[in-house]
Amino acid sequence: MRTTVAALVGAALLTGLTACSGEAPAPKAPEIKPVAETEVAGPAAAGDQPKGITYDVQRIPLGAKLSTGSSVSGGQTTVELKVSGLLPNTKYGSHVHTKPCGAKPADSGPHYQNEKDPVTPSVDPKYANAANEIWLDFTTDAQGAATGTAKVNWEFRKGEANAVVLHAAHTSTEHGKAGTAGDRLACLTASF
Repeated sequence: MRTTVAALVGAALLTGLTACSGEAPAPKAPEIKPVAETEVAGPAAAGDQPKGITYDVQRIPLGAKLSTGSSVSGGQTTVELKVSGLLPNTKYGSHVHTKPCGAKPADSGPHYQNEKDPVTPSVDPKYANAANEIWLDFTTDAQGAATGTAKVNWEFRKGEANAVVLHAAHTSTEHGKAGTAGDRLACLTASF
């Protein structure tokens, strides 16, 4: 009887120590909530524009799929962009812009900035940087698919972030060129 009680107490202590000494599970990342998803089309000649527009069908083919989503937790924002049907093994830049997509590439306005640069266009690395803007640069895989993700320590101002624009190159960080990523190739209207 003594051995049995001692064995049971020892087993209970060992189980308790094992449970207490293990690492706490990592906090679960907030779920990315869908904001917009569509296949790209050409710009409409007049009137309402498609949700997803390609301005360069060679680099963003008609029918390519774009989707974006975001999550906010503890004052931090995470934005995700998923693409498919693009050119394989190709670098693209991508940012959140202030206005919805329009018939012309420039219609989506400048990059959304948490702290706005008083000078437009913004190419000063003090403002045009991955901590003050949402940069979603990516390189497609062999099938033309990719995911770009950005996490920042702020939240969007309501009504001021309205599109994700895909650019021709990864984003520059050089002084005088910071935030630039070449031509605007496509746009996805997405109100964050």
